[in-house]
Amino acid sequence: MTDLLLRIKDDMSQHSAAPTPTPTSAVAVAKRRDWWRDAVIYQVYPRSFADSNGDGMGDLEGVRTRLPYLRDLGVDAVWLSPFYSSPQADAGYDVADYRAVDPMFGNLLDADALIRDAHRLSLRIIVDLVPNHSSDQHEWFKRAVAEGPGSSLRDRYHFRPGKGENGELPPNDWESIFGGPAWTRVTEPDGTPGEWYLHLFAPEQPDFNWEHPAVGDEFRSILRFWLDMGVDGFRIDVAHGLVKAQGLPDLGSHDQVKLLGNDVMPFFDQDGVHEIYRQWRLILDEYAERKGPEGPSSEGRWRETGGRIFVAEAWTPTIERTANYVRPDELHQAFNFQYLSTHWDAEEMREVIDRTLEAMRPVGAPATWVLSNHDVTRHATRFANPPGLGTQIRLAGDRELGLRRARAASLLMLALPGSAYVYQGEELGLPDVVDLPDEVRQDPAYFRGAGQDGFRDGCRVPIPWTRTGSSYGFGDGGSWLPQPEGWGELSVEAQSGEAGSTLELYRAALRVRREQPDLGAGTSVEWLRAPEGVLAFRRGEFVCVANTTGESVAMPAYGRVLVASGEIVEVDDEAKVPADTTVWWTTATAGTRA
Repeated sequence: MTDLLLRIKDDMSQHSAAPTPTPTSAVAVAKRRDWWRDAVIYQVYPRSFADSNGDGMGDLEGVRTRLPYLRDLGVDAVWLSPFYSSPQADAGYDVADYRAVDPMFGNLLDADALIRDAHRLSLRIIVDLVPNHSSDQHEWFKRAVAEGPGSSLRDRYHFRPGKGENGELPPNDWESIFGGPAWTRVTEPDGTPGEWYLHLFAPEQPDFNWEHPAVGDEFRSILRFWLDMGVDGFRIDVAHGLVKAQGLPDLGSHDQVKLLGNDVMPFFDQDGVHEIYRQWRLILDEYAERKGPEGPSSEGRWRETGGRIFVAEAWTPTIERTANYVRPDELHQAFNFQYLSTHWDAEEMREVIDRTLEAMRPVGAPATWVLSNHDVTRHATRFANPPGLGTQIRLAGDRELGLRRARAASLLMLALPGSAYVYQGEELGLPDVVDLPDEVRQDPAYFRGAGQDGFRDGCRVPIPWTRTGSSYGFGDGGSWLPQPEGWGELSVEAQSGEAGSTLELYRAALRVRREQPDLGAGTSVEWLRAPEGVLAFRRGEFVCVANTTGESVAMPAYGRVLVASGEIVEVDDEAKVPADTTVWWTTATAGTRA
């Protein structure tokens, strides 16, 4: 805690005080201990959310000024992608100092103010944690290279001698997720070619060796640092990658490694990762037991008893393997990437939904649903294209079709039992920007020429807040990635109060989700009889119908319509559900008409 206070004090001279919002009622703040079981969590990509100082790059102060928007949208928590000190070789996922804010985003006092203000607005804050690898500018790694072979610091990473007569070949045949070899050879202090180090991602991101006790000690300290700052949880980047198979065996004959693949790999989803997370869970449980007054404390800090969580980014071969990460003594949530990768197809989606709920039930964890994030093409564009193109697409497709399906898919996702994640801008129906000039791209995978397709920049373009103005309200100094012409018509300003807009659809859905007792947490759905290509299920007095076909279908009018992604026509006891449309009903007052 002393280290934390010193760092905040150092940042004081750079911080300009800003007014804080009025505290909300204690009733709104005092949520139950297991809030995460049905939470809607909004992902903020800080560099693309809001720019407070006009330098073209989003920052923490920009996020803080937009917190009331997120409260009014109706989400429960905000997940912030990395804002740590970093050379930005991979948009902040190459961390040089885990206890410092990168100057491009602000400083520690800005982070503290953001956390405090979020809590006053009854929003929780989840921060990204990157434990698989550091930046090559991390002090440990710089010293490891500078001290040469035999340095004890090299044991904290994966340094190995090369193969071949003079060590000129990599230690094994692993390939980087971003393309090319997963090994880079260093130049030793005497100027000679030397050992190789492992990096499953960019060369600027050397992998930690989690068999070394100092690595575990350091990250337990990092957890405490941010928990003392008041964060409510951690999203764990590459949670499946920390432990490598003993001896780092060759992969053998295999196609180029893909991050989004489901193959069994010697560097992903090794059983040893679970012991790490059991140790971490003890820390979170310790903080959960700290007592504090409900609502804002005398320091203005939200100190609700309990409620700190871990969320795993774990790409595994099966949903059942993903469930291992959320056993009762490990993590709380794990992203459901099998669901994210599912096509807009009723049969395929039902299968993934059933398997997810079945896999999570034995471990007592909530299902976690997600359609978009900063690593994949936005679902409004994925669904605008034919199936089979993967999750990184450089084709605009049928924009109208994509938006219609995206709205329906979002409503379906929010009706499922468990927690849901919303990626910034999807509530505006934003498509990917697929025509970015090559010279403005910054995705490191793009420049490697293999591995991932390298088109992640398209989902990272700064979001529009206003119809007009510099960068459509993102900031006063342009934007780090160019925004397309017409972006303003998709802005928050253009859609607010506009009946039928995607923003108002999300606001309505999130409001209904909070109000309806049968929505949110749960472990099962009751499937109802429906035509081919249609999903229909009941949860108590709530009914959801999703038509994934290209034609209108006739369904029973189950009761009173709560929300619909398209225009529903009801005649007597029958409802016409348009193509690519989802509708919510309640049977509470009208009774079941099925």
